[in-house]
Parts: sequence; structure tokens; C-alpha cells
Amino acid sequence: MTYPTEDTERDLVLTRVINAPRDKVYRCWTEPDLLKQWFAPNPWSTPSVEADVRPGGASRITMADESGTEYPNPGQYLEVVPNQKLVFTDAYVGDWQPSEKPFFTTILLFEDAGDGRTRYTAIARHWNADDATAHKQMGFHEGWGICAAQLEEVAQRL
Repeated sequence: MTYPTEDTERDLVLTRVINAPRDKVYRCWTEPDLLKQWFAPNPWSTPSVEADVRPGGASRITMADESGTEYPNPGQYLEVVPNQKLVFTDAYVGDWQPSEKPFFTTILLFEDAGDGRTRYTAIARHWNADDATAHKQMGFHEGWGICAAQLEEVAQRL
């Protein structure tokens, strides 16, 4: 399967070369204690993470703004290929229970970039073009870019 390398009508794409091996970058996406350290763009935080990392398993990542207001993000893993690929969505909230309003599916690719580095690609695939546009206007590239830098910092410490 081929994936977009740049934004399309419904896909937003972020690609970075992270100065850490892909097994460590993958761990940062699949271990709750690590996710809490980088997932929300500073100065926001990630007070709680639940991750049943298996196809059909539930994910619930809660972000909090500077005032402590929490924003839970429930979802479900669709595809799990250790150290290579993670696919999850907010269309389901675990065990194939539908969510109230799906917004997007995330496809994460982890590829060797040589010298112990990882080519990290995050694709946010939206249900429609309007949702993609809204997500872009919310700051997808900036926010996910900040988070990719924070992810790199955590992965380098492992």
C-alpha cells in the first residue's frame, strides 16, 4: 500500500527524521508512561493514557490545557505492526463500539533512516475534506510538529 507524502484533500501528512531508533520511537507511541511525557504540545500536558495496543483494543489519551481542563480522546487500534506501523481511529472507542462523531484515522509509519534514526510519518486521514480543513486550521502541522520534537527527546533518553 502506498501512502501520501504530502497533504491531500482529506489527508494531513507530517514527516520527520527522528534521531532515535524506530523501536524506541514506537515504544513512545505504545507505552502509556512514555506517551504521557510527550503527547500534548507544551504547555499542555497528558495526565492519563490507557492503551490496549492490539487490533480492536481501546485507546484513551487525555490532554489538559494550562488551566487543567481535560480533553479525553477515546479511540481504537485498527492495525499494529510492532516497530513499523500503528493505525488507530476515533470512529470506535474499543471492541468495535462506534463513537458519536468520528473525525479521523491516524496512520503512523516508522522506517529506518540510517545511522540509528527513524523516518517518522504521521497521516491524519479525515472522513471528509471539511474535517481535514478544520484540522489544518486548528494547527495540525504546528502541533504535531511540536509533539514530534518532544517525542524525539523522550526516545533519545531511552
